[in-house]
Parts: sequence; C-alpha cells; structure tokens
Amino acid sequence: MYLIRRSTMEDVPTLLKLARMVYFINLPPDRDVISQKVIHSRNCFLRVSGSKREPAQVPSDTGAPPGVSGGYANKGTDLFMFTIEDATSRTCLGTSQLIARMGGPGNPNTSLKLEKREKFSTVLQTGTSHMVARLHLDESGPTEIGGLILQPSARGHRHRLGQFLSFVRFHFIGLHRPLFADRVLAEMMARISPDGVSMLWEYLGRRFVPLSYTEADRFCQFSREFIVSLFPHEDIYLSLLPPEARSVVAEVGPETVPARRMLEKLGFSHKGFIDPFDGGPYLDAVTDEITIVRQTRWAVFAGTARAADCREPALVSSMDADGEFRAVLSGARCSGDEVRLPRDAVRALNLEPGERLGITVSEHFAPRSPSKPRASGVSPARQTRGRRTP
Repeated sequence: MYLIRRSTMEDVPTLLKLARMVYFINLPPDRDVISQKVIHSRNCFLRVSGSKREPAQVPSDTGAPPGVSGGYANKGTDLFMFTIEDATSRTCLGTSQLIARMGGPGNPNTSLKLEKREKFSTVLQTGTSHMVARLHLDESGPTEIGGLILQPSARGHRHRLGQFLSFVRFHFIGLHRPLFADRVLAEMMARISPDGVSMLWEYLGRRFVPLSYTEADRFCQFSREFIVSLFPHEDIYLSLLPPEARSVVAEVGPETVPARRMLEKLGFSHKGFIDPFDGGPYLDAVTDEITIVRQTRWAVFAGTARAADCREPALVSSMDADGEFRAVLSGARCSGDEVRLPRDAVRALNLEPGERLGITVSEHFAPRSPSKPRASGVSPARQTRGRRTP
C-alpha cells in the first residue's frame, strides 16, 4: 500500500535529491529553503487540525541570495507539502504542494498575457498579425498547485501514484474549502534544456534582468519585485524573437504533456497567460468546478469490511488532532454518511470506529490494468512548474 502524509524534516534529504532532478520554484535544490517550507507546512497542518501544540520556529537563516532579506516569497500564506511513501518500506517516493493563496494585494503574481495585434496598410492593401506579450500583475491571490515530482522508478505504476499525489491536493481543498481561493492556478513547465536553459529567458527575460534562468528562479523564492521593476510594461512583440524562442511559448515539454491533459480533464484551461521565465502556460480552473473537489466530502468511519465488499474506488484520508494527515487509495463501502474500509487501509489511516474521515469516490482511483502500463511525467509539479498543479 502507498500512503500520502504531510512532509517531515526526515524527508528533506530525499526532497533535495528530487529537487535536483527538475527546475521547480516550489521545490528548489536548496536545503535551507526546503527545510523552511517543511516547517511552515507542518505549522499549517497543525493550524487546520486545531492542535494546541506550539508551532515550530522557522530558522532565521533564510538562505536568501545577497541583498534579499526575509524568508521565501509565500511564507505569509498557508502551504501544505505532501509526501508519498511505500507504507511497507517507508521509502519516500515523491512530493507535491498546495499553496492556499498565491500573492495578493501589494504582492502580485506575475505572468505574461498573450494577445493578438492586427496591422493593416491601406496603401499596400495587406496586413499582418502579431502575437504580443504584456506583463500582467494578478493580486487576486489564487490557490496554486505545484512542486509535484515522483521518483522515476514509481512512474507508470498501476496504482497511478503520480495522479494520487496530484489529486490529494484537490481532495484536501474539498475538505477545507474556506481556506482556499475561488480559482486554482497551475503553472506548467515549458521545454527546458537538460542543463537548465530556457530559450525564452535567454532571448527575452535576460534582456531585461541580468541573471541566468536558474539565478532568477532562485530570487523568486524570496521576492518577485525585480520582475515588476525590470520587465517592460508595454507590448513585447514575440515576432522579434528567433524561432527557437517562439516555439516554447505556451507549450509544455514532452514529459509534461500527461500532466496537462490530466488537469484539462478536471476542468483546467489555458486562458492566454504564460510564465515570464520559460513561457510555460498557466492553466486555471474555478475551484468549485474541479471534479475531485466536487466529489470530496466528510464521512464517518463505521468499521472494517472484507476487501471484496469494498468495491467503490476512493481516496480516503484522516487527520488527527496534531495535524498528522494521512491518505490512501482504497476500495470503500459507502452507505450514506458511513464508510467501511478494508483492514489494511484502516491500519494505514490509524482509524477508530466513529472517527471522521475524508473521502472522494471516483473511477480515477481504480487501479490501471497491469497489461496497460502508461508512462507518467514528473507532473502538474512543474509540470506544474510548481512554483510554478497537477
């Protein structure tokens, strides 16, 4: 069985290794930043559970670049970091994140808005069409999913572990709906070279910001002020860029295609906004229209049942008074507000009869046939850029 729980400090070494596999703002290859995020996440789970335990203190050494003070950019909002593990070996296999509010008044979320400009000459009786990008500052504070990455050995698993790690975030939103915004954002990762180079950044962003792609990514952990201050606020004609830079605009890399399709099936869509760093598309959805959010509810654990009698595929979770969140994929037997589960699921969730649990019943959680393996991407971690899912 595979278990999703809140991330802990014991996960940090593995999370650091995972972070070095991809270029995610929400999961940077920086031990100090990851540690801060794990501690902040623990405090947020404690707050949601109503625990009386004292919150842990975030280290004063923020690991910020020279000239930048304070912690990472989103420390003022609720952050929930999830870890998936093999419940038998206790091996950490991956992680994902959920940010309750991305930015807000005075702290805008930045993107480039794509728009078409039509030009026509009456003398020549001919015209042209140009795609332009314009800096967009969003202070609405949408919820953001991101930071999802799965160990390569766990991808394509018959139990859809990457999907499980992604969908647990929508399940959590459904259970704690007031904490989250009315819109969910997923910043998808564009094509990046193996050595971490973004063609759009090289030919566009770097013309205005004197930093490499990875340096700019790192600064975004702590502040986005430099984007607002240094990027032009006028139309940028993308036709002036070379073909290799234009080709990545609003597109995702091959490994991110499955994540994008999965989100689109849940109700996400691209509305013309792209990342100012790599050009990856921003997908968003109305929170209450996301399939998994709609299908999630609270129920009461009524006891165990034979696995053969638990025929409804479900994502089931529990959270104790100390904010210890746990979730599994399991068959369930539902009757009104009562749910019965197999013994292995009950043990994994540490449930007692009469306790409240969260449940999402969906065919999404039925195991894939072993005869039909399918590759899985890193995901709407960047795949949603994870600061920059699913």
